Amino acid sequence: MKIKRLSIWHIELTSHETYYMAEGKACATVESVIIRIDTDSGLCGWGEACPIPHYLPAYARGVAPALVELAPVIIGADPIGVGALMARVDAHLLGHVYAKSPLDMALWDLTAQVADLPLFALLGGARQANLPLYHSITCIAPDEMARIADDALAQGITQFQVKLGADQNWQADVARLKKVREVVAPHHLVYGDWNCGASQLDATRVGRAVAGLDIMLEQPCQTMAECAAVRRASGLPMKLDECAHDTATLLEAHHLGIMDAVALKLSKFGGVSALRQARDLCLYLGARMCIEDTWGSDIATAAALHLGISTAPERLLNVCDLSGYVHPRLDAKAPTRKNGRIAAPTGIGLGVAPDLDLLGQADVILD
Repeated sequence: MKIKRLSIWHIELTSHETYYMAEGKACATVESVIIRIDTDSGLCGWGEACPIPHYLPAYARGVAPALVELAPVIIGADPIGVGALMARVDAHLLGHVYAKSPLDMALWDLTAQVADLPLFALLGGARQANLPLYHSITCIAPDEMARIADDALAQGITQFQVKLGADQNWQADVARLKKVREVVAPHHLVYGDWNCGASQLDATRVGRAVAGLDIMLEQPCQTMAECAAVRRASGLPMKLDECAHDTATLLEAHHLGIMDAVALKLSKFGGVSALRQARDLCLYLGARMCIEDTWGSDIATAAALHLGISTAPERLLNVCDLSGYVHPRLDAKAPTRKNGRIAAPTGIGLGVAPDLDLLGQADVILD
């Protein structure tokens, strides 16, 4: 089997509500990059990368040029044996892991199709029937955030990510966490996420003010050292996100004691292959994991769900139905949340079939 064509689409995804985050960042519409690898056997594999602007070193319009640069390595190659082809890709173009993530994803899709198995069967097998979801609450007025939490509770959600720092007011962030905690049952999880946007001082103030409320903090500051200082000063558990992006950073975070939980995101690490390695390292280190991606529609969501369903349940904190936060849906038959949980696709490969009429003509075709 040989790769004969690589097609690339740029799709605009619109969030059902604008997401306000620390440092004045807002996210209402994102551009997702969809790729399809066609082979001479008739099989095709799908991949997706959806960077959030101003979030991580990733740029949606940087994916296609990177893949154009990699075309001589990709076209005509054998797609089966993901590691071998990705090693040649890495040798040809250093870095740019977010641009390589959809390629790696599509190769895994093809490999599982050839094996006539769902992808999770190649990643460790299904460890549970479905997966716990968290719900992300945009950073707005505290009472409105509490209302959103209450609505999500009615859908069966038991884990809540509370965005903080949009107004650079640490006392308002305390109110946000307290208001959400008031409507959420004591045994449910609430964690406050600054997306690196808090100073060490303000994050410590917030942490100390809510220390008696069973709250977890997520990535308050830009550096691991600052996050470690906040954890020591507040005594609260810490979830790491932006600072964790490869094996070295996972090991450093573990050493600093700030990886009670960690967000493992496909495009941040560079695809299914790298995220599987990160997952297995976290199993050894004892960290709880959120397995997801920066954002995306049904393709990226499916890949994350395959990794999540094949992860030991006692180490999986949660997953995210990324495609449930945006429209349009690329595959109307893809899994959706039900009673606060979501199942992985059960078809062969990724198990998703994007709507070609919705995608339209590809923006770039490499053959």
